Amino acid sequence: MISVKEKVAYGLGDTASNFIFQTVMLFLTYYYTDIVGLNPATVGSMFLLVRLIDAVTDPLMGSLADRTRTRWGSYRPYLLWLALPFAIISVLAFTTPDTDYQGKLMYAVTSYIALMLMYTAINIPYSALGGVITSDPDERVSVQSYRFIFAMIGGLIVSSFTLPLVGYLGEGDDAKGYQLTMLVMGVVGMCLFLLCFAGTQERLKPEKPLSMPLIAQLKSVWRNDQCRILCLVSVVLLTGILLRNSLTIYYVKYVLNRPEDVTLFVTIGMVGGLIGCAFAHPLAKRLGKIRLYILLQLGAGAACLVNFFIPVNLWLVALAVHFVWGFLLQMSSPLLWAKMADVTDYGEAQTGVRLTGVTFSTIVFFIKVGVALGSAMSGWLLAFYGYEAGSVTEQVSNGIAFSFCILPALMSVLVVIIMRWYTLDTQRVEAAQQQIQAARLSATH
Repeated sequence: MISVKEKVAYGLGDTASNFIFQTVMLFLTYYYTDIVGLNPATVGSMFLLVRLIDAVTDPLMGSLADRTRTRWGSYRPYLLWLALPFAIISVLAFTTPDTDYQGKLMYAVTSYIALMLMYTAINIPYSALGGVITSDPDERVSVQSYRFIFAMIGGLIVSSFTLPLVGYLGEGDDAKGYQLTMLVMGVVGMCLFLLCFAGTQERLKPEKPLSMPLIAQLKSVWRNDQCRILCLVSVVLLTGILLRNSLTIYYVKYVLNRPEDVTLFVTIGMVGGLIGCAFAHPLAKRLGKIRLYILLQLGAGAACLVNFFIPVNLWLVALAVHFVWGFLLQMSSPLLWAKMADVTDYGEAQTGVRLTGVTFSTIVFFIKVGVALGSAMSGWLLAFYGYEAGSVTEQVSNGIAFSFCILPALMSVLVVIIMRWYTLDTQRVEAAQQQIQAARLSATH
């Protein structure tokens, strides 16, 4: 059994990560279009193009972490080494230079690339750490549940305090406000990463040094059919989530016509997600990870569909439905990450080589593809509807509502369809672990 203290320590790492991840999901599109003044179609394309870099950096970082050998383990050291650089880059990414449009665009592209590189460098090892804390399938769900409870606490802090802090610290200058707000979050995030490093242990260690070339590692991971399914699920799921989250500010301001309630609306969704994460472990024990995951995606899709038909004057109903969406969707997050650890075991049973970092980084890459597609689609769709900052027509308002509700619902349904081919239930995971132990015992005799 893993102690509650260690689970909390692990979760604090995702609180720190979500100071960036949730800020990117919720505010970066708006920051670039309405604060920096960039064209929304350009912003959408930038989000997608930067992900081409992740196609290289994610597996490289996963392979580097797998090969790392220190007295602290393979993955934990990166939390110590990169906590400060992570904080610095976070501030730089939300700094607006006093230049012309081209200068601002070049700075946005460069700083966003730097931010994503740093996020990869610290988050890939952090994610892989969750796969080596324990081998118990049930405890893995518990560890990931704690992780996402604290991730949602990070998201709750972002949603509740970002805009008020921007106003307070900026004193009327939103560009300055975003910069100083990220300074505060960066410093706190750095401290949380250090606490995560100090409070966790790596219990599952490779039997021998990894000598396999990176290309061979990637081919080995890609032959894992269950890994491929999780990759596809990840890109579809995150496309829907990011599309909805990126348009939240626009939806509340221009569809519901309640610009003063953006923070409340976003926060309610985060509170729903926080509560949902707490229910993931007990419900997964009762229903099983696969069945529960499918039911949650169906529920989240239904909530989005209902959202579309709510009259704009029924503010409290819209608020309640957004709470339900957050509750159902985020309850599924710990299940997805627990399945990643299961997929790693399944891959080792197939090949005899443990590739925790590369497996996690491969799936995380597809998560980032989904993040990029969702963010890019939000910019492209705003441009397609004819959005201009501060001036919204009925056509634009209707387009925002459709993209905020119907498209994420379709993504959830597609996830359910893909999950038909995922078969790693508890029995199959335990069989894979027994096969791994037998192989290791055989190698020692």
